[in-house]
Formats: sequence, structure tokens, C-alpha cells
Amino acid sequence: MIRVVVADDHTLIRKALCGLLNAISNVQVVGEAATGEQAVQQARKLQPDIVFMDIIMPGMGGLEATQRIAQQETSSAVIALTACAEPPFPAQMLKAGAKGYLTKNIDLAELELAVRRVFAGKRYVCNEIAQDLASYAYDEHVESPFAVLSHREMQIMMMVVGCQKVSEISGSLHLSPKTVNSYRYRIFDKLNISSDVELVLLAVQHGMVSTVHKGPAAAPRAVAAAALSHTA
Repeated sequence: MIRVVVADDHTLIRKALCGLLNAISNVQVVGEAATGEQAVQQARKLQPDIVFMDIIMPGMGGLEATQRIAQQETSSAVIALTACAEPPFPAQMLKAGAKGYLTKNIDLAELELAVRRVFAGKRYVCNEIAQDLASYAYDEHVESPFAVLSHREMQIMMMVVGCQKVSEISGSLHLSPKTVNSYRYRIFDKLNISSDVELVLLAVQHGMVSTVHKGPAAAPRAVAAAALSHTA
């Protein structure tokens, strides 16, 4: 039996995915999570074979959770299942330790294929993402400016753009507010910007804000929140 944990902050999507996975032969959903922290806890407690991980979730989010699960002394493999198809999300998740990457456009047959491939110790990336990754290798793309960010910088960038305050980021990632601010300024330097507002605007320009906020009013809301500044 392939034991699975599903992490997604949208209850309806999470429950629907659990139902689809339980309908696959020899697959059993043994746990659910709505945050990155819960996903890490469930992986440690239940020792599942596979954790399906959304990227944008409250708290530390899926990127940090994936890295922590990959570092645990368990055999749990993470498969990203997300609406985030834009670079550099796939590359960052794979670097963090994910063994698979799926978008929410896949069908049930591909979902089952991914489960069985990853359970067998292989990697699986859906065709949409595989084509993008292949084009990167041949310089057939305009690289996202966010590709220069490290794993930690990417995680903090997502949380800042997601309207989390420095104090909230500090608590979720177990970093001091001073360290979080150091990362923020490093991000600004790498992206050649000088404020949270400019960071959000850059994310809007590259199609990342609607993904992070998951809503049609995301961009103006994120800019407004950033304008109030992120204070500890």
C-alpha cells in the first residue's frame, strides 16, 4: 500500500484530491495538512511514502516544508502539486528536494503515473513543466529575475509578497527579525530594487502575484499591503 499525505490550504481541493487518490488501487491517504508546518509534522509523525505539496500555503509554505521533509531521516518523497507553473518555482522546488512536480491541469491518469513512478524511486515532472525546464537548458527563454535568488531568499520573497510581516516570517522560519531583514535587503540588492512595493510590482510584472495570492484582486491588494511596509 502506498501511503500518502496531502498538503493544500484549500479544503475543497484537498478533500477532492484525497478522494481521487483513495480511488487509485493500492493508494491510501493517511493524513492531511493545510500549512507547511502541518505537512512537516504529518511527514514526521505518519512516515508516508509520498507527500503531495502545494507551494503557496500559510506559514512557512511548501518550499520550506519540502526542504525540511527532504532533510528528515524518513523515506517520504515530496511531489509538488500546484497551480504555480511559472519559473522559478519548479526549479526551486526540485532543488529543495521534491521528487516530482505536477500542475493542477493534469488528469487522473497522470496523477496515478506520478504516484507510482515516485514510489518506485524515480522522479516525475509533468509534460508542461518538463518542456519549460528543457527550454531553460537551451536558453530558449527569458529568465525570470527571481531565478537569481537562493532557496531561502525565494521563500522570504514569497512571504513578503504574500503580505506577511517580518515578525510573522521570523516566527515561521525560526529566524530573528534582524536576519529576515538582512535577507530582504539582499533580495532587493539582487533584484536591483529598494522596497517591498517595488518587489511586489516586479512580482506582478512577472505574473507571480496572482499565483501567490490566489485571487483576482491580488495585485492591488499586495501593492497596498507592501506600501504599509513590513514592520516587526
